[in-house]
Amino acid sequence: MPDTNDPAVPIYEHLMWPTLKAIEHLGGSATNAEILSKVIEIENISDQVQTIQHINGRQSKLDYNLAWARTYLKKGHAINNSEVGVWSVTDLGEKLKKSGVAEIFSQIKYKRHPFNKRSSSTELFLLNDTSSLFDTAPEDDNWRDTLLKVVKSIEPSAFERLSQRILRESGFKSVKVTGRSKDGGIDGIGILQINLITFSIAFQCKRYEGSVSSPQIRDFRGALDGKCEKGLFITTGSFTAEAEKEANRDGAKNIDLVNGERLCDLLKELSLGVSTQIIEEVSVDEKWFKQI
Repeated sequence: MPDTNDPAVPIYEHLMWPTLKAIEHLGGSATNAEILSKVIEIENISDQVQTIQHINGRQSKLDYNLAWARTYLKKGHAINNSEVGVWSVTDLGEKLKKSGVAEIFSQIKYKRHPFNKRSSSTELFLLNDTSSLFDTAPEDDNWRDTLLKVVKSIEPSAFERLSQRILRESGFKSVKVTGRSKDGGIDGIGILQINLITFSIAFQCKRYEGSVSSPQIRDFRGALDGKCEKGLFITTGSFTAEAEKEANRDGAKNIDLVNGERLCDLLKELSLGVSTQIIEEVSVDEKWFKQI
């Protein structure tokens, strides 16, 4: 169910309009991370609020509530998402005003409570199959919650080996774990070759319950000096907007970030401890037999 208990974090219905405007400002399409950054900018959400963690432990409450905002907007046919997770504004979404976005929430809530006497004089759209909206987590994230719970239960050294395996499966070579050496926050190093170009990359992997802040990114970057060309920070938690800005700061060594959600996706893509099943559906064509 949507999380609305923390007064410091904007609740999901209040994030629906900023979400729609964020996608529009980003050219009509955007990823989850881009939407998060733009909403933070539009709503001027403080770094302190961004660090408030959701109970699932893999994302901030803000990120979680934004997921519900996107889910409501999708159910209201205002936005849609592709298979690779890029959100876009629909024709209906382009025409909606702030009051229309509020109407989406009201109508879905009314559909959920059929005995509610509240009615609306303006029907902007037809909402179907809204009951399923409240049966699962937004964007079907239940498997990620289970996966992160398992990952967080393993020993720190095992998490380092897991990160090492992810890099190897992703094409890195000579991947070594150096965490026990206390090398300035560097947990491991590896080599990545892209065509004719080779990069030396250091990684840090942390099983965080909360959000990684910008000072931690700066400290990690400082540890890279004279050792590696790029950095990779892997966490089971999330990153604040300031941490993301710091990781991509102009003139500084780039740090790539992998949060809990992306970590789960990587494990799924690489089939590391995660398996997917395709259900076969068989149908009988009665007309075919009649034509024999």
